Amino acid sequence: MTNRPASWRMPTPKQMEKMSAGVRRSVPPKPGLAPDDDLPQEYWEALLADPRADAKPASPSAGTLRLSQIPQPILRVGCRRCARVVEIQKADAARLYGPDALWKDVGQRLLDNTCTQRTGRHEEDGCWPQFE
Repeated sequence: MTNRPASWRMPTPKQMEKMSAGVRRSVPPKPGLAPDDDLPQEYWEALLADPRADAKPASPSAGTLRLSQIPQPILRVGCRRCARVVEIQKADAARLYGPDALWKDVGQRLLDNTCTQRTGRHEEDGCWPQFE
């Protein structure tokens, strides 16, 4: 015998029938869309009516710009792994790496040249750049 409270009882067949009828009523009348079905017109109208639909695309991240495209005179890159920050003047970076060099490549090089996180394993070595 199990230790169940006295108020707990197995539902009768009539009660189970009543519960299943309630479940059947709450089932949606039509199935949802299949993955390859066209979306309804209301969806597209709502999407285009959203004010964010007219917004300009976000500006490219600082890491994807060339040195000549960056307006700041001082460039800063930090490491997400060791929290080290390296700064260099834009003029010096352009002189050392060329004005057409990508900032993400220059920043990675600056961090790697002074990296203190060396384990000997290629997958774990080096810093994880965060461009500011």
